[in-house]
Amino acid sequence: MPSTVVASFSYDEITEMLRITFVSGLVYQYKSVPFEIYHAMKTSGAKGIYFNQHIKGKYEFEKLDKA
Repeated sequence: MPSTVVASFSYDEITEMLRITFVSGLVYQYKSVPFEIYHAMKTSGAKGIYFNQHIKGKYEFEKLDKA
């Protein structure tokens, strides 16, 4: 089921960086995100809800240029 908030996301296991592109076109990179959090988001049926409950406000982030 596509998310109404998250357009796409990717994860780098070496750096533990989670990069999320939102449907608005905004791109954020979250730092020091454990693999388990990424994997749980990947398998979640509601990506936006998972993001709000488990990532937003919990990890340092950097706003990148729009995709």
